[in-house]
Amino acid sequence: MAETNQATPAKATTSVQAKKSSNLISWVAPILCLVAGYAIWRYWIGGASGFESPDAAGGFWPDHKGPKGAFHRIYEGGIIVPILIGMLLMTFVFAIERFLTISKALGRGNNSNFVRKVQYHLANKNIDAALAECDKQKGSVGNVMKAGLRRYNEMITEQGLTTDQKVMAIQKEVEEATALELPMLQRNLVFLSTIVSTGTLIALLGTVMGMIRSFANLGAEGGGNAAELAVGISEALYNTALGIGTSAIALILYNMLTTRIDSITHGIDESGFTLTQSFASLYK
Repeated sequence: MAETNQATPAKATTSVQAKKSSNLISWVAPILCLVAGYAIWRYWIGGASGFESPDAAGGFWPDHKGPKGAFHRIYEGGIIVPILIGMLLMTFVFAIERFLTISKALGRGNNSNFVRKVQYHLANKNIDAALAECDKQKGSVGNVMKAGLRRYNEMITEQGLTTDQKVMAIQKEVEEATALELPMLQRNLVFLSTIVSTGTLIALLGTVMGMIRSFANLGAEGGGNAAELAVGISEALYNTALGIGTSAIALILYNMLTTRIDSITHGIDESGFTLTQSFASLYK
């Protein structure tokens, strides 16, 4: 006699839902920063009033002569300067955006104190109080802990699994919640890391262009015009200074941000360990 097997409905593997968030800033900010960098170089640093012999024709790259001050001499760095200024603006824009996002992800209060409070409530088998602490924390550690606590609460009444299997289910829930939180924290850091490495390379390009200009003038003038030679050297040095400064600032901000992210990931790891160890000891 043929047997009919009725499939039982599959239980959802996780209660964690992917977060939907727009990352429009990663598309818009670089373009706006480069445009702003050109505007600063062309109309502020390269304003006609700052030169003794301005180029009346203007255009994309006016050939101004005789800067009146050190600030306007930066204009002689050439067309690489607005790119470096744009990269510097990008550094500040993405650093501010990341600081705001990470500050929100840190939540309220100290993560270590939060984990200790949850440990206390779990030791007293008060899951609702532990969940309330997660709602108060309102950060990435609280979100991961809350997802784990929900599965923790389900496993208490689950009859078809061993203790080890229940612990594994809680651990898997924590890992899945973590996998959704970390990309949000690390998003757009690639711009800072890219500026760290490319800032000096673009500055080197400007330096080489300036030196080419200097030696070309030497050859054209049959020994060189001192003023033209100075312009070429200044183009090289201004690009070098801007590139090194931009890369240094980006590196400092990148390290500060990654340090804050590391503190969050440490709290997430601690929360996962707390849940699994608590369940293993209390519900054998």
